[in-house]
Amino acid sequence: MIDRYQLRYFLAVADHGNFSRAAAHCNVAQPTLSVGIAKLEKDLGTQLFIRNSRRVQLTGAGARFLSHARSIENEFNLAMHAASERKGEPMLRLGLLRSVPFSLIAQAMAALQTEAPDAMVELVEGTQRELANALTRGRVDCALMLTGTGSDRFEEEPLFDEGYALALPRSHPAAQTDMVEADQVAQDVMFVRRHCEVLSETSRFFTQRGVRPHFAFRSNNDERMLQLVASGLGITLMPECYRSGEVAMVPMRGFDHRRTIGLARIRGSQGGFDHPAIGILRRQLGSGA
Repeated sequence: MIDRYQLRYFLAVADHGNFSRAAAHCNVAQPTLSVGIAKLEKDLGTQLFIRNSRRVQLTGAGARFLSHARSIENEFNLAMHAASERKGEPMLRLGLLRSVPFSLIAQAMAALQTEAPDAMVELVEGTQRELANALTRGRVDCALMLTGTGSDRFEEEPLFDEGYALALPRSHPAAQTDMVEADQVAQDVMFVRRHCEVLSETSRFFTQRGVRPHFAFRSNNDERMLQLVASGLGITLMPECYRSGEVAMVPMRGFDHRRTIGLARIRGSQGGFDHPAIGILRRQLGSGA
């Protein structure tokens, strides 16, 4: 008998093409995911993936199984959705851009518990590409993500626009300035946010100015980055919405890139935007994070 968790593991590997990223997506350790995939292959009596050092690919049997697995998972989600509606508890599957501070989401969920205690939300975190795939494949109803990127697949509702700034320790010489020059941080240790939407633009910005900081740490965890900066161990570039009393957020002169965060759903779909949680996000983020 195939368990649902095995299907979720299989779909995550198929979507991410990598066991470690799939495990992170499923919030399990990689060995746990690998054991689940191995058990699924044993139960089916066939190999589902070709494993190599660069990317995991579907076998012929895996490709045939994929559509059925996705259909089963979608039907399961629809069944849960229907059951929750019968109990008067509307369910929202909400995608969240990883580079939006989770403190903002936590505030919205806390308000939801007070204002609509029967409303249910399933949160799915991901990068811009992962959320776009999740919307297209029906794995989320709508997503809080980058809008205005040129995609015509989605119906979008912008909520706020912002720029980027350097997160600096309060003790940094440039922490009390209104604008940082690139050469002021040439000797600083830099932390790299792997999921940053302007990562390549940031690298090009420093290179063009002859600044090559030492990159000491790379992570997808923004809260961890802020802790390192607050401890005085280095600096990093972050969206302006990452405000913290423990670090200074100072714009860089000449770095004018901006982003717009908003709601998105598949064009023509009807669900998601009328959920109480979306109303709270509109209220809390619509005037700026």
